[in-house]
Amino acid sequence: MGKAVPGPGGDERSRTGTGWSVPAQQTRGAGPGQHPDDDQRPEKPTPDAPASPAPAPDAPAPAGPAAPEGRPDRVPLRPYLLIGAVLCALYFLYAYFQYARFDSPSWDLGIFEQEVRAYAGFHAPVVDIKGPGYLILGDHFSPAVALLVPLYWIWPSALALLFAQAALFALSAVIVGRTVQQVLGGRYGPWITVAYGLSWGLQEAMKADFHEIALAVPLIALVCRALLTERWSAAVLWALPLVLVKEDLGITVAAVGLVLFVLGQRFQGTLLAVTGCCAFVLTVFVLIPAASSAGGYDYWKKMDTDGQQHVSTLDVVLGAFDSSVKIEMLVFLFGITAFMALRSPLVLLVLPTLGWRLLSQDQNHWGMVWHYSAILMPVVFLAMADGIRRSRTSPRPWLASFAHVVVPVTVGIAFAMTQHLPLRELLRPETYRADAGTYAAREAMAAIPVGARVETDIALMAHLTADRTVYWIGGAPGMAPDIVAFDMGAGWARSIQDPAAYATQLHPEATYRLKLRTGSIVVVERTPAATG
Repeated sequence: MGKAVPGPGGDERSRTGTGWSVPAQQTRGAGPGQHPDDDQRPEKPTPDAPASPAPAPDAPAPAGPAAPEGRPDRVPLRPYLLIGAVLCALYFLYAYFQYARFDSPSWDLGIFEQEVRAYAGFHAPVVDIKGPGYLILGDHFSPAVALLVPLYWIWPSALALLFAQAALFALSAVIVGRTVQQVLGGRYGPWITVAYGLSWGLQEAMKADFHEIALAVPLIALVCRALLTERWSAAVLWALPLVLVKEDLGITVAAVGLVLFVLGQRFQGTLLAVTGCCAFVLTVFVLIPAASSAGGYDYWKKMDTDGQQHVSTLDVVLGAFDSSVKIEMLVFLFGITAFMALRSPLVLLVLPTLGWRLLSQDQNHWGMVWHYSAILMPVVFLAMADGIRRSRTSPRPWLASFAHVVVPVTVGIAFAMTQHLPLRELLRPETYRADAGTYAAREAMAAIPVGARVETDIALMAHLTADRTVYWIGGAPGMAPDIVAFDMGAGWARSIQDPAAYATQLHPEATYRLKLRTGSIVVVERTPAATG
């Protein structure tokens, strides 16, 4: 039933039957991503129009928009674009210097560049890093990555992907901040834009180099915005593309349908939930196996295999919360919003991603590092905004009072945590200086001819994929690459005494000789006698 909720400036707006507090005029005539009143202006009264009667002195103020200073339907765009531009610059600056120092944390940036490079050349998305001729759609189903092709045509480098991710994260911050101001009024929006932009989920994703989830983050922010402003069709339309970003997001789409159902939109909610589940089943059981050389979905084993040991389904379920790393991640996920996100039904959208992560036997999925929490950040921040709105009129005085301090607490938490997160590196002079390892890597790069087939490890990989054919070290049997280059300081390579003999051992059909050793990096070339 309807419940009066005070809006910014003290006015009251009636809740709809769904329990959301939004003026009726905000739900008409808006397309996806556009506030309903962005382009509307009040019509001038005609000369013959009757004047509105003045309210009686003791009559209550009519429900309607708030005072101009805090009106949620007049959210300026320029301040958010400025904050977004600063965040984009910070993200890319960090990513650029990490790349320039040859400090990539994994092989993923090289993998995604090979994928985008293939799309840019109108070829099937073959990623040789995963294995010669490996079709990447048989690993993860993320055809939406092809949207980055126009940028790659202009800038054929792994840096283009890092810049795209920085821009997409910054865009999501603009969406989240403007939505918060629209929902809460006042001057909360810019502060939440900054707090969200500094959130640990985005910073850790940025440190992990590029991943396809960068495309999902602003989409999920738009889904949550549409739900909060009761634009149900827009929520559906923004949710559907998620199934093309990554296969597991089909379940997240189904969760959007569940939220719609909970909010009273039963037909749209049911239809979207069914669509999301069907998309997940189709991609995981049909499309990925069809593209995979193994004929199945390789990541199922993350759930029931711990190393080489099989784990029963019961033990998988009972072990969902068996690690302090998992608990810590959950505490910080909701704690960054002072736990106010738990007051909103939007929080249901985190369950699919949290579910597979908590059930996984891979410890990389459990904690706060890597990129897995980035798509959860827009959900918890916008759920926090809805939780604040709901709590303002709580019959529990402590909760209503707490709602007024949640935003400052959230901003404080975000700033405090940044002292231990990647962006702090931008304050350190050594971030901007090349060390001996960087010079050694540059020298090794100069020794590898453009167009060569190279077998390498993480150190050089993302720097080679733009203009060489790159394989993972030990992952290209029978290919006899032109160059084998790797970092002998890496843990796996420290036992290697003779790099040329090691390369010949990998490829007995060829012989290799040492071409360059600089610092800990070695470059081994195939001898001319092996040619032909």
